[in-house]
This record gives sequence, C-alpha cells and structure tokens, in this order.
Amino acid sequence: MSQSFVVIDLETTGNSPDQGARMIQIGAVKVEGCTITDRFSTFVDPCCSIPPFITELTGITDKDVEGAPVFREIATDLLAFMEGSSLVAHNVPFDKGFLEAQLETEGLRLPKCCQFDTVELSRVLLPTQESYKLSELSSSLDMDHDQPHRADSDAEITAELFIKLLHKLERLPLVTLQSLEQVAKGLKSDWDVLTRPLIQKKWMKVDEDEKEYDLFRQLALKRVAEEEENSESSDHKPFVEVEDELFSSSGAIARVFDSFEDRPGQKQMMKEVYAAFEEHAHALIEAGTGTGKTLAYLVPSAYFAYSQKKPVVLSTYTIPLQEQLLQRDLRLLASIVPFPLRTAVLKGRSHYLDLRKFEQALQQLENDSYDVCLTKAQLLVWLLETDYGDVEELNLTTGGRSFWPMVQSDPESDLGKYNPWFSRCFYHRSRRQAKKADLIITNHALLLTDVVQTHSILPSYSHAVIDEAHHFQEAASAYFGLTASFLSVSFAIQRIGDDHHEYGAIARLEALGEQMKQPLALSDAKEGLARFREDTDELFRMIHVFALDAQGSNATDVGRISYVYKSFSEEGSLWQAILECAMRLQLHGEQVLTTVKAAYQVVEEKVEEDYESRSLLADTQGAIAAFEETVQLLYELLLEYDDNYVYWIEVEPKGAKNATYLYAKPIEVSERLADQFFAKKKSVVLTSATLTVNQSFDYQIDRLGLVDFGVKTKQIESPFSYEQQAKLLIPHDIPDVRGPDDELFAQDIAIKIWRITEVMQRKALVLFTSYDMLKKVFYYVKDLNDEGKLALIGQGVTSGSRMRLLKLFKQAEQRAVLFGTNSFWEGIDLPGNELECLIIVRLPFAPPNLPLNRAQMERAKAEGKNPFTDLALPQAVIRFKQGFGRLIRTKGDRGLIFVFDRRIVTTRYGRTFIDSLPEVPVHEGKLERLLEDHLDFREEQS
Repeated sequence: MSQSFVVIDLETTGNSPDQGARMIQIGAVKVEGCTITDRFSTFVDPCCSIPPFITELTGITDKDVEGAPVFREIATDLLAFMEGSSLVAHNVPFDKGFLEAQLETEGLRLPKCCQFDTVELSRVLLPTQESYKLSELSSSLDMDHDQPHRADSDAEITAELFIKLLHKLERLPLVTLQSLEQVAKGLKSDWDVLTRPLIQKKWMKVDEDEKEYDLFRQLALKRVAEEEENSESSDHKPFVEVEDELFSSSGAIARVFDSFEDRPGQKQMMKEVYAAFEEHAHALIEAGTGTGKTLAYLVPSAYFAYSQKKPVVLSTYTIPLQEQLLQRDLRLLASIVPFPLRTAVLKGRSHYLDLRKFEQALQQLENDSYDVCLTKAQLLVWLLETDYGDVEELNLTTGGRSFWPMVQSDPESDLGKYNPWFSRCFYHRSRRQAKKADLIITNHALLLTDVVQTHSILPSYSHAVIDEAHHFQEAASAYFGLTASFLSVSFAIQRIGDDHHEYGAIARLEALGEQMKQPLALSDAKEGLARFREDTDELFRMIHVFALDAQGSNATDVGRISYVYKSFSEEGSLWQAILECAMRLQLHGEQVLTTVKAAYQVVEEKVEEDYESRSLLADTQGAIAAFEETVQLLYELLLEYDDNYVYWIEVEPKGAKNATYLYAKPIEVSERLADQFFAKKKSVVLTSATLTVNQSFDYQIDRLGLVDFGVKTKQIESPFSYEQQAKLLIPHDIPDVRGPDDELFAQDIAIKIWRITEVMQRKALVLFTSYDMLKKVFYYVKDLNDEGKLALIGQGVTSGSRMRLLKLFKQAEQRAVLFGTNSFWEGIDLPGNELECLIIVRLPFAPPNLPLNRAQMERAKAEGKNPFTDLALPQAVIRFKQGFGRLIRTKGDRGLIFVFDRRIVTTRYGRTFIDSLPEVPVHEGKLERLLEDHLDFREEQS
C-alpha cells in the first residue's frame, strides 16, 4: 500500500479539553508502504500541574514537562509532519477530538483527512482476541511494548499494530473484501480507502482465493479437510492389559511429558473409570488437585469407546475447561493411545452461526446500527478462520451479542434440503462429526437438553463422564427452570412484528403474499401485536413497582431486589392489575398467533419452491415459534403455579422502570435426574475435586438422585504434601462476621489485609461471599494505599472480564491483591509466585434469602430433615474446598490461607470445614503473632 499514514497518540491531564485538560506528551509515527519512515515526539508544557493519577498511569511528572514547549510552539511542526497523511490512532475519536480542540484554541485547524481507528480495525480483523486494549493486543501479538501509557511508545506500538492489520487485510480474499467494503460504510474508519485498491488488485487473482478458501455464494470460508473414515480394526490390547505399561518410565504417558512424574492417583482413577464402564455402574470420583483428573478419565474413555465401538460423552460445566480439553488434553491423548481417535465437540444449537441467515443479513444493511455493522464485519473475517462456527470463539460487543440471535442456528428455521448451505452448516457438521466420534465433548446444559427432548441432539450413547460434577445439580435446576425478562419478550415481539421489513415475520408474510398475489388478512395480527407490546411494557413496569414495594423483598449479591411470589396468593390491587394485564397478554398473544398461523398455512401451501421464498418462510416459522414460546412462558410464570417450583421476581432498583426478570426453578431435581437421566444410562462417572463433605459422598448421592443405583464412590488423594506446602491461619482478633456493624467488620479486615500484604510482600487473593462487602473492603484498602505501593484489582470495581482481571493480577509486581466473589472461588489457576496468600473473608454459606435456597430449606424442614446440616452446611463446605484449592496448584507451591470467619473454630459445625480439607496445619492466634510465627514459612518460599 502506497498511502501515507500518521499514527498519533496523546497523553493528557484529563479526558475533556473543554474542562481544562491539556496535552503533556505527543507521539507521532509516519507509516508509508507498510514501513515506519519517520517519527515526531515531544513533551508538552500544559501550563498546569499534572494530576497524581495521571502521573501514576503514565509515569510523567511535572519535572518531565518543565522547560518543554507549550502546544502553540509545536502545533505547526506537528501539522507539517501530518500533511498529506491519513490519521491513525488507537481510539481515534479521542485523540482526533482532543487534537482538534487544542488546535482550535490556537486558531488552527486539523486538515480534512481520512481516519483509521486501530481499535475498530483490530475488532474486525482479529475477531477472536480476548481484549482490544493496546497493551493486551501488543502482548498477545508478541510485540515489545516498553512503556505503556507513554505517547511515544504507544504511537510506536500502534504503528506496528496498524502495519500488522494492513498485512492481514491484504491477505483477505476478494469476496470478503467486497462484502467488507459494503458493511464497513457504517463504521468509523474510512475502510474503502484501504479496501478499494486491494479489490482492484485482486480481480486478476481470484483463482488463488479458490485454492486457499471455500468460496460459495459470495462468501469465503475456511476450507475444511475431508472427514476420513476410520477403517482400522480394533486389534489393540484392551486397557486392563496395558495400564501398567502406560505408566512405566518408558511408557506412552512418560513420552508425551517433558518431565514425567509418576502419579499413583491418576493411575488409580483410570482403573476406577474403566471398571465403572465395564461393570455398567455409576460412579462418583473425587480427585484431589494435582491428580491429573482430565487425563485420568480421557485415557480409559478412549480405550473403552474404541474397543466397544460405542461413543463416550464427556460433559463439562465451564467453557474454559472445554477449551482446555480441545486445545491441550485431546492432543496429549492422541499421542498416548496406540490407535486413531475421533473426537467431536457439540454444543447447543444457538452457539452456531447459521450461514443462510448471515448471507441474508449481509443483504440488509440500510437500518443497521454501528454495533451490527461491526459484528457483520467481524463475522466475515472470522469465517476465514473458524472450524466450528461457535460464537464463544468471538469477542463481540454488547450490541453484537444482541444481534447474534438474528443469525444463530435454530431448529424452527432450518430449511433442510432446501438450504444450499446445508453441507457447510456448522451445526450439522458438528452433528455429523459427533455421530462418527469415539469421544464427544459437550456441556451440562446440552446433556440435559437431551434428557427431555423427543429428538436427541447428541448421538445415542450409554456411557458418560461428567466433569465439574459439583455443578451438575445446579445446571439441572437452571435447565428445568423458566425465565423471562422485558428484553427477552421485546425481542420475541421484534422478531414477529419488527417495523423493519427485513426482520418482522408479519412483514415477511405480507411480502410472500404479494409475490403470490394472495391477499392475507393480517390486520388482526398487527392490532393484537400493538396491544401485546403496550401490555408488555405496562406489565413489567407494574411488576417492577410491586417488587420494590413488597414486604419480604431482599437484595441479591449483584445489587438487584428479589421477591418470591405465589401468583394467586398475592394480595393488593397492584397484583390484581398485574394478573389482569397477564391475562390480556394471553388474549392478544393468541389473537396474533391464530392470525399469523392461518396466514402462514396459506403461504406454505402455495409458496414457490425457490430458495428465497423458502428462506423467508423458514425465518417466519422461527419467529412464530419464538413468539408462541414467549406467550406460553409468561402464562406459566404468572398464571400457573406448581408447588414443586419456586417463583421469584428480580428488579434493578436503579435501572429502567421495566428492568425486570421473572424466574421459576424446580425446588428438587433429584427424581427427574434419576428417572430421566441415570436410569437410562449404563454408566455415568461423575468427577470433581470437591464432591465429599467430611470425607462422605452422601450429600451428592442424595442431591443427584443416585440413592437407588448402588453407585460406586472413590476418593483419590492429592499428590501434594499440604502439611509442608500450606498453613491454615485463623486470627482471633477479628470482629464477629455475624455482628450488627458491617462497616466495622469491613474496616477491620481491610486493615488486616493491608497488614498481611505489607509483611508478606506477596500476591494475595481475597475471596468474598458478598459483592457489597467486597466493594466496602476494596475502598477501605484503597484509602490505606495512598502511596500506591499495592496493586488493587477488584471484581466489579476494576473494569474488565474475569480473564482480564486475572491477567492484570499476574502481570502485577510483587505486592498485589485481587478481590473476588462468586466466579473467583473456582476455575482459576495461579501457580507458583502468582499466588502465595489466600484470604477467605467468611465461610461461604449461601445467603438464606436466595429464593431457591430458601425454598429448598423449607422443603427439607417439611420432610423432617435438618435444613442446616443436610443442605446449607454441605453446600458451604464444597464451596470452601473450591476456594481452598486456589492456593496450591503444583508440587512446588507454598502459601498461607487466612480465614477471617472465627466460626470455623468457635462452632461445632466449623470442624466440618477443616475435616473436609486435606491434612493441613491449623494455627490460631492474634494476627500479628501469626504473621511473626509464620514469617519463616514465607521466607522459605523466597
């Protein structure tokens, strides 16, 4: 590319020049022909003091800018440097806007020029990146970024990023560039300046694209290798004959690891899994941290599936574990087993992109928002890279996630043989692969979908491994439950009657009717839908008011207000108005459905067999089905009541007046799991690092419905030496967590967290059970951290996803504290010096006011059980064990665990928590004494 670009970055005293913010450093880099040719950088005297937080962020002090030129002295030089070039920046609206404002104060103007935002370009051309922050992009792309938040360094790295993006753009095939040029008209950057010359250049080289990509109907896809049939016979030795050989110092497992460690627990677990499969038994296996649990179930599963010619399904709860299986463990497995192994991944249908719908969406650009244009552009590039078409691979904006349902796969709009994309369909390809696979990886939700659906998504199977099994009951409760919100109902309304011609089912029917010269009576549907839309808004507004005013409402840990209701037992005129409104919704909903279904039937009988008409018809059917499901859902949530379910409302007290959510979940799922799942399978192995309470599996056996199955159980101890690697320290001088003064408790533990990090000089993870308490403690510690010596990262306080917070924590220097709740109790891996101190603020009892928990407690009490010892305590112990497991991740790890909840030693039940842990030394005393006595333990880690 021969164009000239100037990449600019500014450091400023604030965000708004209108409020007095000024530049303190300018960095500019010229790029010509994809090469850096010139540089311009200088400090700028802002004629004011630099705020401390800016100095902390950038490292630029008042001394650095002392004697530097003021902006007017270098403005003309900067403009001369930029002359004739396009402007590039990482977040161009900010840098360009700030520069224009500063120039204006000097009576100067920025010449009109093309602009390119490397945030936007990165989102489109690198659609699977975890983050689009400059520092994280540079790290991910192996670019050396010496001084983040310094204008000269940031401009340099942005220029390097821009060059990489230009090279990526050049490699795109012609059809993708043509589509991108159209979609990108709704974006911020001047994409056509980049794409037009490339399109002209590539006209003569289309045949090269055809070799590299699968070109079909003006879309380019990654070329997928032909699926090979496995013709090898199964004459290898069975697992029972090779298990000892596998683990020998020269065996297959030793060969795939650089440093092989003999793991008796892993070998023992392999035998247990294979024995359960052979004996057609269900089994619960608790495998301590470090056992090598994943490989311990993969190897016997592979041998069993291959030798028996029966698939084994492997189910996980979280996406990270699924990704680990795909990216690491299955590759290791293929190196270990002496036979070809076929694996497949299958998720719920909504995970997959529907190519027919996406093709159609690309033809409808007129009313697209910025986020929709951006998402379409991302998808165009992603199609060149993806094997699975799974949305989880993408990093979509919030608006992009709202658009995804318009292009996701669903059964109602499946065209089948009429779909020209059928052979390339991601969902159907995954199903075809699953039918041929030995091992099928899925998730708990899809596993449970197959429990109740007439037409199975998964191939027929009789053997399964459920990893992260401590979440299986929770997943079942969520799956068998119901949920609706104002947004979900509004989306169903939009699909059936959106004002835009291209999306509304009613509009589609009218278009088809006109094509066939067949008038359709749809006025009743339009009228009914208008009333349905009005009543929906009124209904959710009234429910919002009702929940906020109702006695017995409770605050959730994410700041919502929740209220448990029994539809026909609630009193008051407002609730009666809610029920009347819900009944009107049913009436109007039925009116819409009756009219639309009748019109659909007329059209279906007479529609042409051409692809376009069938496509419109399929999307219409999908929209009708979604609307019908929504109408039924509202009926079940508001106009029906089942004693076996708990119903509740959640509202955002500071959100929109209709920011309201309705939930219903079964109080118990054990009978359904027993009858509909376990009774229909020959062998299901459930495994996790945390299944026992006080060395007993009874709690899980009861909750999962396994009481009558003669289930096998086995505890595999961790290979770690907790006696030498960890100490559990319980300070005496901490206020009672059950005390009346939360502020006093928060202040006290903030001081103690500060003191622990000050003495240990190591990284600490602090686990909370309440987001509200986390915030209080975070800000108290922040007040103590006035010199900024301690890096503080707080879930819900520091912006970003869990992955980003973990990355910040890992990148921090020696002293850093990560404050987490909920998701941070499990599934995070911080080995070695990434984590050497764990602080558990309180024992993780679920709040008694959570609707499902409270209903389960009441049910347990009614059945003559003890709600505390039979339910609350086991749940808390399992959560506690998960939190405890964050500290010691390898044989070389050492660390201290502080528990700030004295109930662990002052109550009878507290002993259950300690007895459920591995053998770990426990010490009590005042905090200062504990730190003094165990400082030597910390020193040994140095």
